[in-house]
Amino acid sequence: MRGLKTIIFLIISNTFMTFAWYGHLKFKDYSWGKSLGLISIILISWGLAFFEYMFQVPANRAGFKGDGGPYSLVQLKTIQEAITLTVFMVFSIIFFKTEKFGWNHLVGFGLIVLAVFVIFKKW
Repeated sequence: MRGLKTIIFLIISNTFMTFAWYGHLKFKDYSWGKSLGLISIILISWGLAFFEYMFQVPANRAGFKGDGGPYSLVQLKTIQEAITLTVFMVFSIIFFKTEKFGWNHLVGFGLIVLAVFVIFKKW
C-alpha cells in the first residue's frame, strides 16, 4: 500500500512541478497572461511548486525503506525520474501540440524504462 501511495503522490507532485516549470510558457496565449512580468511568473511558479512539495515529501517518506517503505533511495529517485518524463510527455502532447516526439525521444525514454528494470532487478 505504501508503494502505491508513493507512486500516486509522485505522479501528482510531478504534475504540479511540470506546470510550475513549463506551464508559464503558455501564459502568453491567454489575455490575462500577456502582460505578466518575470517576477509574477516566478511567484506563480513558486505557488505551484508549493503543492508539488506537499506531495513529493510525503511520497518520499512513505516510500523510503528507512521509514518503513518498500523502496531504497536509489529506487525512489529512479521512479521519480521515470514519472517525471512520463508526466512531461503527456503534458507536452496535451498543451504544446506543436511539439513532436521523434524516434530518438522514444528510444531515450525506453532506455530510462530499462534503467528502472536494471535498478529494481535483484542480481
